[in-house]
Amino acid sequence: MRHAHWNDLPSGGDLFGELHLAQVKAGTAPKGSLFPGLAACAAGSAAAAWLSDHYGFPIILLGLLVGLSLNFVSANAVTHRGLDFASRSFLRIGIVVLGLQVTFGQIAVLGPVPFAALIVIMTLTMGAGFLGARLSGQTPYAGLLAGGATAICGASAALALYGVIGKQRLSQAQFALTLVGVSLASALAMTIYPLLAGEFGLGDKQAGFLIGASIHDVAQAIGGGYAFSDAAGASATIVKLARVALLAPVVALVGVLLKPEGGGDTRIWRRLALPWFITAFFAMVTLNSVAPIPEAMRAAALAGSKALLLLAVTATAMRTRLELLLEMGWRAAVPVLLASLTSFAASLLFALAIV
Repeated sequence: MRHAHWNDLPSGGDLFGELHLAQVKAGTAPKGSLFPGLAACAAGSAAAAWLSDHYGFPIILLGLLVGLSLNFVSANAVTHRGLDFASRSFLRIGIVVLGLQVTFGQIAVLGPVPFAALIVIMTLTMGAGFLGARLSGQTPYAGLLAGGATAICGASAALALYGVIGKQRLSQAQFALTLVGVSLASALAMTIYPLLAGEFGLGDKQAGFLIGASIHDVAQAIGGGYAFSDAAGASATIVKLARVALLAPVVALVGVLLKPEGGGDTRIWRRLALPWFITAFFAMVTLNSVAPIPEAMRAAALAGSKALLLLAVTATAMRTRLELLLEMGWRAAVPVLLASLTSFAASLLFALAIV
């Protein structure tokens, strides 16, 4: 009797049959299934949430870093549809739900002069983003993304603006680097700005305006305000929410000014049509203004919005080409750095002058 050689056996070392079953079932999954990509994205996001909870780092930043570390997952084309769905659809739904945190009444409380000052600060910050991009040899779209994210509400604004700018104009690698820079800058600002406000001898209302007008992320702006005092925290909350409310007009304006990707319909009335998720964001703000949402529901909506944005960021990082990150190097940080410094300087000037 002839004995079979070990190397001639199919999957000879497959003691438990996993390789054999994988080969048998490889073609049985529905083509273009969302599940593989969504499962990978969910696993990465859960890891980021655990690390954030245990070590206190910003959850969006950790989502980016975990997603980049799992970038090899996207080498398998079966994950692409799910990752693309998460980075696009979860982002848009998360932006819509964020609208339940703002009311028109909160903006009115701010008053016309501080609100006008806030618009000037945001305009200067976005201009600094453009200047930083030009000085570092990047495209104006990189400056728009960095300046807009810094001026409005950090990662949420970056995600919304990138949805309008598009992948053809700005690579996912540049987008990921901008998110890393904005998240790091916001985390540092939450620690440093309350201390600087004390060094400059600012009162509670002045410190609240400075912190609310200059820190990027919503939670960190509010946290930084309360780190100074309770009164400063309440003031920072109002100022920061006013910035969040300006997300929709800014994204709409960018959509009007930019021509459609790929040479699509350029008629002005078509471009004036807002992206559906920005229209829905407006609707949520209006709903929350005319029929205030219960606090428990608003808290749940905020948690849901953060979870969706985390999933979107993690998926985007997984789909990022790491070689492009290495090519850009230090230049990618310049627009965010210049925009952050401008935002702080302008906010401090107005806090001393008008508050």
